[in-house]
Amino acid sequence: MKSFKTLIALVAVATFSLTVSAQLKIGHINSQELMASMPETDSAQKKLEQVALEHDNILEEMSVELNKKYEDYLKKLQDTANPMSELVRANKESELQELQERMQTFQQNAEQDIQRQRMALFQPIQEKAIKAVNDVAAENGFTYILDIGAGAVVYTAPGAEDILPLVKNKLGILE
Repeated sequence: MKSFKTLIALVAVATFSLTVSAQLKIGHINSQELMASMPETDSAQKKLEQVALEHDNILEEMSVELNKKYEDYLKKLQDTANPMSELVRANKESELQELQERMQTFQQNAEQDIQRQRMALFQPIQEKAIKAVNDVAAENGFTYILDIGAGAVVYTAPGAEDILPLVKNKLGILE
């Protein structure tokens, strides 16, 4: 009697498992490939590169100024005919240090600015991609979509459905 109940329980669990697994529809997508194929990504990347170039130009100007002032300081320091007074030397060294600190502050602020701009430029693109993936998943009855571009999926069966072409089509991206 006990083994019969166990057998019935096993059959019920197996039937439930088969029913649940038959209802699951799992697809996958490479989000990095999707993002790279979106035309908005190129224009956002170009804007970001332009901002970075502007920052680099300003930093280069500051560096040229620092180098010029340092060379001038060294020349005056080595001039034995007209030696610098202690006050002038201390002032020049302070000026050099302040310029170097301004450069470091600018560089840190520039990096933060680029991060903010990256977020502002790419967030709408990511949201558009996520919406398209969600729409395709809902329209095609998928239960789960795995992102193989994130590196979290260890195995994808040969018959697994790649929804990248469907999402690209949804976004109007031609192959």
